[in-house]
Amino acid sequence: MIAIVAGALANKAWNGGNAWARLSWTQGLERLGIETFFVEQLQPGAPRGAVDFFAHVMSEFGLADRSALLDSSGASMHGLARRELEHVACGADLLVNMGGHLTVDVLKAAVGRRVYVDDDPGYTQFWHAAGDPSPRLEGHDDYVTFGSHIGKSSCPIPSGGIEWIATVPPVVLAEWPPTAPKPGRFTTIGTWRGPYGPVEHEGRQYGQKVHQFRMVADLPRLVAADFELALAIDPAETRSLDLLERGGWHIADPSTLARDPHSFRRYVRQSGAEFSVAQGMYVDTQSGWFSDRTTRYLATGKPAIVQNTGFADRIPAGRGLLAFSTLDEAVAAVECVLVEYESHAEAARALAERYFDSDLVLGRLLTELGLTA
Repeated sequence: MIAIVAGALANKAWNGGNAWARLSWTQGLERLGIETFFVEQLQPGAPRGAVDFFAHVMSEFGLADRSALLDSSGASMHGLARRELEHVACGADLLVNMGGHLTVDVLKAAVGRRVYVDDDPGYTQFWHAAGDPSPRLEGHDDYVTFGSHIGKSSCPIPSGGIEWIATVPPVVLAEWPPTAPKPGRFTTIGTWRGPYGPVEHEGRQYGQKVHQFRMVADLPRLVAADFELALAIDPAETRSLDLLERGGWHIADPSTLARDPHSFRRYVRQSGAEFSVAQGMYVDTQSGWFSDRTTRYLATGKPAIVQNTGFADRIPAGRGLLAFSTLDEAVAAVECVLVEYESHAEAARALAERYFDSDLVLGRLLTELGLTA
């Protein structure tokens, strides 16, 4: 079997966590014996050094001769020539199109099975319902989402008449072995506002990550632990920075600490545990979304305390993984991890092995799609 994974990597250059979100699919499919290629379309306004970043990551992860970077029109910029890519597409059995990133119709149409992967549940469906074409849903055979509650009466996200197949972010466990315990140091990597602005649907506004951070701004003052945010935040947001600093957070620069896949992994492995809020969209809709970043903390044996998005009905929370909805619940979760750190660390790795192992996640998904590796 031959597969093509398409997604934004160079378009988000110097973001090691985002790179892993794509590489986990290429590596995971390869582990199942599937010859896998990676394709990206570079959009106008891409970060400086985007092509170099793409070339570096593809080389580092053994994809130099199985990748192509296209411009927005579909012309080849790096890697496989366009005619070579068309030949690959004609023989490919599966396209994993993350966020509908690949838009070249002739390439999409050539692949046997076209699967849309929605890693931003809520945004995708609300935009689609509003007639916004940016989700790029057309031209696919199957639709997969990290929002496990879409289509349920408890979730306000409209299905748009699509039968969404729920999955979770895969993690290649061999890339994320457990590391020595480092209790008492909670970290996370992310952005203050997230990539998108608030979204309104049927009279309700769904917010950003910033609103969730403010809810727990005082957390470090309330527990005996160290908290660090490798946070992308505009230096002009002085009031927000002051709020976090008064609360006791240490703010670090992710463009230095997590600028490529290796530095991102090193940062996670040197942490003691994760503490993170989620996008307001995921919290307010209780979509069931789960963070691919958190799967990597768990895989390295780092307990994770994350905001409740409704995931606990599929992924058990309480040992290794703890969910919170209020500041008081966050405090209690941190104290619980501090008291029994080693048992939570062991439980974290066990959860990764049971629920996020790419062999299981992608194998199950292929079976659900009626495909076999």
